[in-house]
Amino acid sequence: MAEKKLGQVNMEGTRLNKYLSDGGYCSRRQADRLIEAGQVFIDGKPAVMGQKVLEGQKVTVGKLHDSKKREIKREDKLVLIAFNKPVGIECTTDKSNPDNIVDFVGYKSRIFPVGRLDKNSEGLILLTNDGTLADKMMRAANYHEKEYIVTVDKYFDNEFIKKMGAGVPIKDEEHNLDTVTRKCHVERVSDNIFKIVLTQGINRQIRRMCSYFGYNVIKLKRIRIMNIKLGELKQGKWRQVTNHELKELKNLLR
Repeated sequence: MAEKKLGQVNMEGTRLNKYLSDGGYCSRRQADRLIEAGQVFIDGKPAVMGQKVLEGQKVTVGKLHDSKKREIKREDKLVLIAFNKPVGIECTTDKSNPDNIVDFVGYKSRIFPVGRLDKNSEGLILLTNDGTLADKMMRAANYHEKEYIVTVDKYFDNEFIKKMGAGVPIKDEEHNLDTVTRKCHVERVSDNIFKIVLTQGINRQIRRMCSYFGYNVIKLKRIRIMNIKLGELKQGKWRQVTNHELKELKNLLR
């Protein structure tokens, strides 16, 4: 596994959201939400958006009157692992959730999932301690590919494949969502199984797309994220991303 220096805190300071992401606590976007919620502190005082952390300062996360706030320290080595998530595990770092992915993986240092894979789905998800890397991978504007194998509850014809790939309307008033999915590659595997490659990350996107045409998803498995493949990794197991995979991933993220 290649090692990467995440940087040192200098006399000019490091932006707080980057400090939290480099510490393996969360992504920069998640860090911004925590700061806005008043749950991040520098030397015991509530932090503000855009604030910088100076060398020697102590950063903690927790609620205002929580005496057990978690101290965050920056990591020096890049961690990036591939995990075959079983159904039932949730992609959250919330330790109060008994099904959280971090406790299930049990990695020796602090990591968090890159994006998400819903509780009823299985397959490949990456976990890292590098918030900058995670943010780059999750940007929908970059059209990063994710590949899935999907099993639905009944036979579908070739017209279904064609329509799924052409863009599907998704509307959800509760979550203020009204859009048409991007065109994508869809390929038949059997009478009720297909492969699909997405370049965006709408919540429960594949399930919503299938539902639009009257199909229910009974199994959804992610097998690839960009250049990193699930391969023969057994369910519930994880592996370090290889040097070759990491190098290729960095090239794709440029």
